[in-house]
Amino acid sequence: MNINATILGQSISFVLFVWFCMKYVWYPFMSAIEKRQKEISDNLTSANHTKIESERAHAKALLCLTQARIKAQDIIQQANKCKIQIIDEAKHEAEKEQNRILSQARKQILYEKKCVTDELRKQISKIAIEGAEKIIEHSINELVDRNIINKIINTLSYED
Repeated sequence: MNINATILGQSISFVLFVWFCMKYVWYPFMSAIEKRQKEISDNLTSANHTKIESERAHAKALLCLTQARIKAQDIIQQANKCKIQIIDEAKHEAEKEQNRILSQARKQILYEKKCVTDELRKQISKIAIEGAEKIIEHSINELVDRNIINKIINTLSYED
């Protein structure tokens, strides 16, 4: 075995390299790795915590959604009941208004019928008086009286 100065030099340089690495490179490198491991571990813990919180929030949201659907159905049922009630009230009010309008119309018709009847009576009596006056004026001739009476009858029949 041949041990010479080259091996001794290489051994010394290797020891110096290891010492240099241990002194200046190893600790900062290891501390950076440990720091990064700690950050990753913290982030994983935070992610797990966030996942659990997310699941709770999701469950709570589903519960709220279910309650909201139940409330919405109740509100819809109440709205339908109110709709039916409002429609019934409107029908009742419409029937009352219809009856009131019909009653007024019947009263108006009766009033106008009475007015027209009174007017006709006045016109007939006036025509009868005029006819009687003409008959009295020409009462000497029966043929003339017949003609006047026929004219009066024709006048009355046209006015109907």
